[in-house]
Amino acid sequence: MARISLSSSLTPFSGGEAELELDVANVRQLFHALGERYADLIPYLESDIAVAIDGDIYQDALLQPISNDSEVFLFPKIAGG
Repeated sequence: MARISLSSSLTPFSGGEAELELDVANVRQLFHALGERYADLIPYLESDIAVAIDGDIYQDALLQPISNDSEVFLFPKIAGG
């Protein structure tokens, strides 16, 4: 299972849980699983989250694959111009 870490700014919406393991094949499945587990995260998952998979950062990459041995970190998108 992939190891999922939530940034400290997201843990208030996950009941304080910062790390978990999930069996997901891509970012879309990850977001769906997190939304089912933590309903308060749903608004953020839909538009405000960036994902780092094994050290590579992705924004708007719902179909990006996640392998069973991946380390995934979720954090707020970086804004800038």
